[in-house]
Amino acid sequence: MQPATATVLPTSTRVRPRTALVASADRSFRQRLTHILTGLRWQVREAEGGAQAWAEAENMPLQAAIVDSWLPDLDVNEFLRDFCGSFPNMEVVTANGAAGQEGPRSPYRQELLYAMRRSQDTDTAAWNTAPALNGGNGKTAGCQPLPAQAVSSDAREAAVTGAARPAIAGPVPICAGSSCRKAAAERLPELIGNAACMLEVSRRVRLVAPRRTPVLIEGPTGSGKELVAEAVHRLSPRSRNPFAAINCAAIPESLLEAELFGHTRGAFTGAVQGRVGRIEAADGGTLFLDEIGEMPLSLQSKLLRFVECGELQRVGDNETVKVDVRIVAATHRPLAEHAQAGSFRSDLYYRLAVFLIRTPALSEHSEDLPLLVEHFLQQMGRDTPMKRLDETAMARLAAHDWPGNVRELEHVLERGIILAGDEPVLTAAEIDFGRGTD
Repeated sequence: MQPATATVLPTSTRVRPRTALVASADRSFRQRLTHILTGLRWQVREAEGGAQAWAEAENMPLQAAIVDSWLPDLDVNEFLRDFCGSFPNMEVVTANGAAGQEGPRSPYRQELLYAMRRSQDTDTAAWNTAPALNGGNGKTAGCQPLPAQAVSSDAREAAVTGAARPAIAGPVPICAGSSCRKAAAERLPELIGNAACMLEVSRRVRLVAPRRTPVLIEGPTGSGKELVAEAVHRLSPRSRNPFAAINCAAIPESLLEAELFGHTRGAFTGAVQGRVGRIEAADGGTLFLDEIGEMPLSLQSKLLRFVECGELQRVGDNETVKVDVRIVAATHRPLAEHAQAGSFRSDLYYRLAVFLIRTPALSEHSEDLPLLVEHFLQQMGRDTPMKRLDETAMARLAAHDWPGNVRELEHVLERGIILAGDEPVLTAAEIDFGRGTD
């Protein structure tokens, strides 16, 4: 028997090392992409912001980069422009697709876009059952083979480029489950609070933001529903386009239709000129319908038609206009109960409530009170000297039941700062809850 000898692959079939950079402030986003790209035989470097990503690109050769739609330290559009200009041979992919690629199509682009789609379409909690690359018949608990269409795209790329695709010896486990769920629970910067109910809001925002899915936000008055809607827009591919908000309870019924759909000149008394409505003004972006439960039934049918076909008709006009908007609605009412009772159209409710996000009352996450107090004091300290609370003031805040939620807390602190005058410290004497609940 002849001694075994090592087999040396010809140079043309050796796998070239490929390194990708994942830049995002969202650790769960980086973690998901890292596992997917590792399964595709990429080496992965991670960066939490634009400055760190730039340093990584300068310190080592990178073939590709995936950049999230928001960076904590730099404007993402300016970063991409300068980054692509400084590293023209690097394939750069964002949440909106390829960036800065005016030359020939890169052989890596299809894999990067596939990884991006996988990371956006899969709930972190489901990674134990997510599809993984599998080149053989061996299986690992919780792993499934890669769909055939994904494998065929790699094969097509190999045929075009002439590069040998590395064989995958077995399934690559994607995340350990509990650690990924913990990472996915990191809060968004605008949603203050580390309680489980607040982390769940952040998780749901991250999951639904990249999609076109309509969102319904339910929660008590003053719990931050508009902040959640803005976060959905900011993390979506529509973030560069308008975010148009309208409070359905604040506009008289006689004017609400014209405010939403627009009107032509002379359509009604006082319409001295035509006007584009809020829906049309949000074309390409997001329309936020606050207090949707207050919308009159007669107008709900017209909104339903727009939601179904994406076309609107201005008041006084016979022509229809095609508009592309993503609808995010909010209400403090139990809208499902109102739909069952007939006070809200059930067909419209089911169109809007495709994905539900519930903002909790402050009493449900009272452990976040110190964080919220610090946040508001810092905000109010931008124009005047920042104040702080002593123990008696904090104890008085903690004993309150907060019927007006976070908005009430903000107003109570603002009132206290005014009452404190030039004093740098707020005491219990300056904590005045007033007669209303805001």
